[in-house]
Amino acid sequence: MTNVLTGSQFATTFCLKPEQFAWFLGAGASASAGIPTGYSMILDFKKRLFCQLSSISPREVDANDPLWQQRIDLFFNTRSDLPPPNDPTEYAKAFEAVYPTAEDRRIYIEQAVTQGTPSFPHRVLAALLTTGRIPCIFTTNFDHLVETATTVTDQLVQASERAHLTTAAIDNAERAERCLRESRWPFLAKLHGDYQSVELKNTAGELKEQDTRMRQALGAACARFGLVIVGYSGRDESVMTALTDALAQPNAFPGGIYWVTRSAQSVLPAVRSFLERAIQLGVAATLVESPTFDELAGEIIDGISLPDVLKQHVQVSRSAPVLTELPLPVRELRRFPVLQCSAIPILSMPKVARRIEVNTAITTVRARELVREARARAIVVYTGREVAAFGSDAELLKIFASVGGRIAGTIELHPETDSWAKGLLYDALVWALSRRRPLLPKLRRKGHALIVANGLPSDTPERVALRKEQLSPLQQAYAGPLTGKVTNHNYPYSEGVQIRLDRIANRWWCAFEPFTDVKLPRSDEEEQTDDFAESFKHRPNPVMDWQRERWAGRRNKDWANIIAGWAKFLSGGKSGIVKAIDLKGDAGQYQDAEFQLSPVTAWSRPSHEHRYFQRSGR
Repeated sequence: MTNVLTGSQFATTFCLKPEQFAWFLGAGASASAGIPTGYSMILDFKKRLFCQLSSISPREVDANDPLWQQRIDLFFNTRSDLPPPNDPTEYAKAFEAVYPTAEDRRIYIEQAVTQGTPSFPHRVLAALLTTGRIPCIFTTNFDHLVETATTVTDQLVQASERAHLTTAAIDNAERAERCLRESRWPFLAKLHGDYQSVELKNTAGELKEQDTRMRQALGAACARFGLVIVGYSGRDESVMTALTDALAQPNAFPGGIYWVTRSAQSVLPAVRSFLERAIQLGVAATLVESPTFDELAGEIIDGISLPDVLKQHVQVSRSAPVLTELPLPVRELRRFPVLQCSAIPILSMPKVARRIEVNTAITTVRARELVREARARAIVVYTGREVAAFGSDAELLKIFASVGGRIAGTIELHPETDSWAKGLLYDALVWALSRRRPLLPKLRRKGHALIVANGLPSDTPERVALRKEQLSPLQQAYAGPLTGKVTNHNYPYSEGVQIRLDRIANRWWCAFEPFTDVKLPRSDEEEQTDDFAESFKHRPNPVMDWQRERWAGRRNKDWANIIAGWAKFLSGGKSGIVKAIDLKGDAGQYQDAEFQLSPVTAWSRPSHEHRYFQRSGR
């Protein structure tokens, strides 16, 4: 299992030995400098191609509007012009479809990259290059941001202390080879070329095979240094192949691999496979969660020493923090908050889970398969060393008998730092909220949900009456049916909520977002896949307009009733206690997941010192 660190934790490690790491920069590393990211370029290409094929004026289409994005994706789902969304070849195919000639693509790239100005993280990298903290940088970007920033930092120090950065692109790869051979640091290698280069790599054919000499240079660097990867999604098959090939070298990545991402859950399968392969070969591979490159650069600059002139140069471009301390109010200015949030506080949650030692390395996916095969009531996750679980000891031993499972006491849960612990508690919370209620849990990799369950024709009158009584608060909140059939389609629908386990303001919350779930017909192939796999598939939604219209007419009062209804329903009555397994005393030894929730939602209100909020004297 890949280890996950926060940006702060990574910075602490990096600042101890920065010279042991090479860097790899993708398009996301230049986003704050005004350079379009690969994702934004994909949106632009798809918009242009959509307008060409549908004869709609580009002025009428906003590629950043989620509604237009859905409409464009739905349009291309019915055609073969482009691969499906999030396909690794989407960028290259879309670029080539809109600009078929290499000259047009070069002009587009030149216009895009010349708009940028080195940002705070580029100044940080430049300061590290000038002071000899970074030996080399590889990048798929075409811009000159690193070179420009390093030229400036070089001029701020004595001539004898300047870095004199060497730049190598695909049309002068011998420079990178010479720098590696002679240990002449620092250098910058541009794997896809420079925007002023004659050769650029953009299309599927061009990206299919990296320039051989540049591949060798990247591999040689990976044999001497660890690698920090920032702003790169892993979409280029050629780059991923080059990185994977580098793993076969003796003593590959001696400093380890640190892949920086916004969320560990959002990395592409190719990236996860690469990191898992690295771990199998004994290379330390870690995912680093950092919302932006700016934040990661801030963590690094705060932990490393620089000459005063460089520190001042870097800090002057640093953005003001989004979160700042505010003085506490000294008097009550309004009796009622302004905004009701769709989140209820979790007053208590499990601190430990059952620890199960196994003699065979497995994955969390395999552990869950074993639970399903045993038809047992258990919630499990593999930590990378053992299994953490909720359930009865007898059933857990039965589930993991094939892998030598043995009960080994309990394991502490620290969801603030351990992603596996948060995942285990997230699963347990959803099961607890649905236990003994007319709700169906939907556990998916993109987020869990609960939907109102339809009754069965075989239900007894007592069961029907109980279901009606339990759903009564929600029925009143929606002022309409909670389940039914979509008009003109006959697809069954159910009201539901997306569930999240969030830590905000130093406490845990059960956040929920109401939505309407529609059960669309599935093919025979799809029927064989589970919800986890299905959540990665992109399927056209013929009832999207119906769902949108269903919620468009609901105003503040309607939303307030719905949020209050779900808050009361999810909190589980007066005690607020819900249990994921809900085992009885005759179950023997067991470890249950018990949560206590408050029915009172979070509230938010703006600064009340503003004269607008004083107008009524309240």
